[in-house]
Amino acid sequence: MSDPHASDPPMAGEPHGLEDHGENHCHDDHAHSDEALGPIDWPAYGAGVLGLVIGLVITWAFVLSKVVAST
Repeated sequence: MSDPHASDPPMAGEPHGLEDHGENHCHDDHAHSDEALGPIDWPAYGAGVLGLVIGLVITWAFVLSKVVAST
């Protein structure tokens, strides 16, 4: 299996110079393994959990209306 991008010209701004396209040192120049992840975005996670709870309440209301309508 060959690399379809082996003949691509290197991009300007490569962190290890124009000749390094990621295959020389067994690492990917586009990976960020040495950098730590940023802080947890609690408001975003809170909004996601709130959206999940609201979706479950709406689903429960549909199920309840179906049960009440069938009796």
